[in-house]
Amino acid sequence: MKKKLSIKTIAQELNISITTVSFILNGKAKEMRISDQLIQKVNDFMKERNYHPNQFAQSLRTGKTKMIALFVEDIADSFFASVARLIEESAYQKGYKIIYCSTEDNLEKTRELIQLFKSRNVDGYIITPPKGIEKELKQLQQEELPFVLFDRYFPKITADHVIIDNFKGTQDAIKHFQEQGFKQIAFVTLDSDQTQMNDRLSGYVAAMRAFEMPECILKIPFKQDAAKVAGQFAAFFAEHKQIDAVLFATNYLAIKGFETLRNLKMRIGEDIAVIAFDDHEFFKVFNPPITAVAQPMKDLSDHLISILLKKLQEETEPAPQMQNQIVLPTNLIIRESSLKKNL
Repeated sequence: MKKKLSIKTIAQELNISITTVSFILNGKAKEMRISDQLIQKVNDFMKERNYHPNQFAQSLRTGKTKMIALFVEDIADSFFASVARLIEESAYQKGYKIIYCSTEDNLEKTRELIQLFKSRNVDGYIITPPKGIEKELKQLQQEELPFVLFDRYFPKITADHVIIDNFKGTQDAIKHFQEQGFKQIAFVTLDSDQTQMNDRLSGYVAAMRAFEMPECILKIPFKQDAAKVAGQFAAFFAEHKQIDAVLFATNYLAIKGFETLRNLKMRIGEDIAVIAFDDHEFFKVFNPPITAVAQPMKDLSDHLISILLKKLQEETEPAPQMQNQIVLPTNLIIRESSLKKNL
């Protein structure tokens, strides 16, 4: 039976101290001013001998698991999937692994997942928070467990968060419609108290009032049956035949809306103009291509991982009073679906 390689063996064969090998394996080489050449020598030796340190034992020694828990509403959603992939890439480059979970915007499930990851001693949390999770977030703060919120936030909780400017993003979309000559602009959104949805609704209302145009709003219950959603869409468009443009508050609402418009024989870009909040990889190949309010995925993911890693590095110091509350701009990608043909 082949003898298992140990830190002691590595030290003996490379003629260096066990302490030096331990510092390198535990990520403290730079801190202890170990040369890059020696670090490379140890890494090459381990690779050659196929040595993999015991992560559990490492976590007991260092108090670090090098694991980050990422909570999203639905990992299958294109927005969350894109952000998660970018976060994973950034974290991996910094020596961290990501554990994904979908909360389905379910409070009880989120509570259970937080407790699970606490028991696994993950180093930090990136969370898309559901309504009602404030108590658990405050508990994380009291336990000095680092976390960053994204996509949404709680105004009454002082916590690090990275969001986008949903209010202005919506205003930009309505302004574009208005400049194209559309006057009967509808807004289809979720019936939700989430901050990002409230900000998008507020942006729509503010823009419509600024342009002195009538508001026309449809709110769809979250996670409602697809057939009921289709029925609500059909009834809404049948009741408001004057609508000449519509802004969908999410890309999945837009996709469901497009199906209804097709069934109603309403041609996008001809009979009605559309814009979707959140771009989607299919929108640019759609016929006609769909105008979208795009979120800055790369900037969003970079800020999230940067803030969390900084918090992890400063854990031994008193928590700073100044929080990172970052609001990123959106980008209106204009395609054919929102252009008025007869202008």
